[in-house]
Amino acid sequence: MVFTPLDFLFRWIAGLISIALLGSGIYILHEWYEQDLLDRAWLILGWALVIWSCVGFLPITLLLRRFGQDEPNMQRSHRAQRISRPDGSEIHVEFYGSPDAPPLILTHGWGPNSTVWYYAKQQLADHFHLIVWDLPGLGKSTKPKNRDYSIEKYARDLEAVLSLAGDQPALLLGHSMGGMILLTFCRLFPEHLERRVAGLILADTTYTNPLKTAILNRMLTALQKPLIEPLLYLTIALSPLAWLISGLSYLNGSMHLTTELSGFTGRETRGQLDFATRLGLMASPGVLARGTLAMLKFDETQTLLGIDVPVLVIVGQSDIATLLSAHRRLSQDIPKAELLVLRPAGHMGLMERNAQFAEAVRSFGGLQQR
Repeated sequence: MVFTPLDFLFRWIAGLISIALLGSGIYILHEWYEQDLLDRAWLILGWALVIWSCVGFLPITLLLRRFGQDEPNMQRSHRAQRISRPDGSEIHVEFYGSPDAPPLILTHGWGPNSTVWYYAKQQLADHFHLIVWDLPGLGKSTKPKNRDYSIEKYARDLEAVLSLAGDQPALLLGHSMGGMILLTFCRLFPEHLERRVAGLILADTTYTNPLKTAILNRMLTALQKPLIEPLLYLTIALSPLAWLISGLSYLNGSMHLTTELSGFTGRETRGQLDFATRLGLMASPGVLARGTLAMLKFDETQTLLGIDVPVLVIVGQSDIATLLSAHRRLSQDIPKAELLVLRPAGHMGLMERNAQFAEAVRSFGGLQQR
C-alpha cells in the first residue's frame, strides 16, 4: 500500500472494523459461556467472528483473486551502498543492471519501501543501470534523528543518491510521494536539470496537497483540520497500538480491501494484493503519520512551468488517490511533458499494469538517449 492522506482514513476505518469484529466475537462467546445466550447459533456466530478476525484474509486473497505467474516478493540486491546524511539517517541504496547502462533512479511512494519496484527491477535492468533507494524511515534506511520527514528533506536525499549515477545524466522516476519529491527536487536544484538529469517520469502523483487532487477532494479538504490532522497526531501518539490494530486488520482482510479500494481495480493477482498490503504493514504508523502530515504542506504548482527537461506523466485511469485531472494539469503546465494513461489501472499501476508501465519507461528512456 502506498500511503496518502486518503489511505489513512481507510486505515482507521479498517482498524475500527477489526476491533468491532474481534470484540463482538469475544463478547458473544463470553455471554454464551455465562449462559446469557443459550442458543447454539450464538456460539457459532461468536466463533465465526473470532476465526474471521484471525484468517479472514485467506478467502479474500485465495478465493476472490486470480493466481499470477510472476508474483512479487521482497527481492533485494547484493550490490548495495549506504549514504550517511547530516540529520543522522542512513540511506540504503541498491543497484541493478550494468553500471555502463543509462542510469535510472527509482523513488518509491510513502509507506512501502524499494521492494515495491519488483516488476520494474525485473523488466528494466536489461536497459538501465537501476539505482533504487529506501526513503529514510522506511525499508533498510534509518530514521532521521531530528524527525524531519519533510518532502524537502527527501529531495535533498535524492540529490545525494544522484551523486551515485556517475557522469551520465540520469532519468528520475518517482511514484506517488516519490513524484512529489522529484518536483521539490526540481525547485531546490534547478541547476541539475539537463546537466545531471536527462528527464523525469512522474507516476500517479500530484503537484499540491494530495487531499486537493483525490476523489471527494472538497470533503477531504474540509475535513483536514478538524479530523484528518488530529487522526495523524493520534497515530503518532499511539503508534504501537496502531501497529497492533493494523496487524489485526491484515489478518481479517479489511486492510486488503482498503488496499484494493485505494490502489487497484480488481484485476490484480492475489500475490500483488497481498504483497502491497504487507508493504503497508511493515512501516511504523508513527513514521507514516509524520510523512503524511508533510504531504499536507506540499505545493509545487509554481515549480511546474520552470521544469525544462522532458517529462513523462503516467497515471492509472481509475486512480482515486491522485485523480486523472491532476495529471492532466501536470502534463499541461510542464513545458515538455506528455501524458500516458494506463487502462485499466489504479494508483498501483506500476504493479497491476507492470508490463505496460515498464514499456512506457523503456520507450521514454530510449528517446532521451538519442
